[in-house]
Amino acid sequence: METALHVPAAREELLELRAGDYVYISGTIYTARDAAHKRLYESLTQGEELPISLDGTFIYYLGPTPARAGQAIGSAGPTTSSRMDKYTPLLLRKGLAGMIGKGKRSEDVRRTIVEQGAVYFAAVGGAGALLSKCIKSAEVVAYEDLGTEAIRRLTVERLPVIVIIDSQGNNLYESAVSEYLRKYEGIQG
Repeated sequence: METALHVPAAREELLELRAGDYVYISGTIYTARDAAHKRLYESLTQGEELPISLDGTFIYYLGPTPARAGQAIGSAGPTTSSRMDKYTPLLLRKGLAGMIGKGKRSEDVRRTIVEQGAVYFAAVGGAGALLSKCIKSAEVVAYEDLGTEAIRRLTVERLPVIVIIDSQGNNLYESAVSEYLRKYEGIQG
């Protein structure tokens, strides 16, 4: 299925998405990678206020390259999501609604996605130059000292992603392998 999603999105909209759905995201999302996640996590565990609201927020695991003249942002490809896994359950429990990255997630993250009614999306790795064309504005809003890993607020228009883990816990990486093997065994049979 193909869906246009404007973010921040209502949880009800996220509950309708299924692993394997193609989604075009428009609206406001944030970037954060390893170092920013560590700071967010430490702030939460120390009872400090966060520099952004997590309520209904989508985070894109992205450390962009510098923008060229006339561009909002440089290459904007996703980074490996598992590097954020130790921080993600707490962020989800504090309101994070969606994550965009690439690669597998831990079982703890999958369980917390289900518990919180969130969604994990993948963007195509290696397509950063093309994905950057969907980013209409980018502004550093926290942790400027982290350089490319600073938190940025992005305005995106039809950013193409695929639902990997839906709010029911279905995981496209697992179901696609099972489907492939089922079809392959049928051919060999």
